[in-house]
Amino acid sequence: MVAVDGFPGPLYPPDDPQGRSSPDSDFVLALKRTLARIGAWPWDPPSWDDSYSNRFAHGDGWDDPTHAGIEGVQAWSGTISPTGNVGEKTFNFLRSVKVPQGRTHAGEMAMDSVAQNLINSAFSQSQKPPEALRSLALACAITQLGVRESPPESNRCKYTDWYGMVGPWCAMFVTWCYETSGNSPAFAQGVNYAYVPYIVSDARNGRNSLVVPSSPLPGDLVCYDWQNNGEFDHVGLFEEWAGTAPSQFTAIEGNTSTSNDSNGGEVMRRTRDTRSQDTVFVRVAEP
Repeated sequence: MVAVDGFPGPLYPPDDPQGRSSPDSDFVLALKRTLARIGAWPWDPPSWDDSYSNRFAHGDGWDDPTHAGIEGVQAWSGTISPTGNVGEKTFNFLRSVKVPQGRTHAGEMAMDSVAQNLINSAFSQSQKPPEALRSLALACAITQLGVRESPPESNRCKYTDWYGMVGPWCAMFVTWCYETSGNSPAFAQGVNYAYVPYIVSDARNGRNSLVVPSSPLPGDLVCYDWQNNGEFDHVGLFEEWAGTAPSQFTAIEGNTSTSNDSNGGEVMRRTRDTRSQDTVFVRVAEP
């Protein structure tokens, strides 16, 4: 078998009946290259993407040698159940296959050095711990800087459209950031959260996978009570401690402005100070 650093992990097509999914990766490109070298997929590297599609998984029929796909190759093997899923048995089979006679590079291993390098890259990526959802949500929020509601003072924007409610949208913004970056156990489109006091109440009572941490991490929520009256008015995503005082920090916030902290109509990076209002940080549990 062709030597590689390891198995990057199983692949499942989008129509997998158990709902399993596969990340886009160099592993998929390596498989397309390997199948193309044996004639089971068209040789057209510029057209290949790194998504494990239904068509590549199942092919266009086992009798179509140019579009057999993974399932066709599994059927040809005579020993692997033709499901279109890629497990270690299919992976090792492809590591053992040679380019057939009559094709360019006949007799060579189908999994060439380019495919090996792609597999090794995918395996290396698979060994890294997944990035925290809070970090992904913060990165997502930063890409939204400058987005404004339209028309002005309407509370209409992409986040309210997505959530399904028109109204002050700072909480809908953080919900959108988390839910479009992963599958948070706390947030849900159209349900949790559109109202800041509910976030604080649930966190203080340990509900819905929310807690109040001893100190914030980037991507944690930060909730503000401007009047210190127990009614929290606004929420954003904590970015980092900043400024000259240890109480100062930056946050990415939706529906804010320098003239209206809680209903300013724009996504902005704001510099805040915990001494200026009642401030509660909230941590969302990882999936």
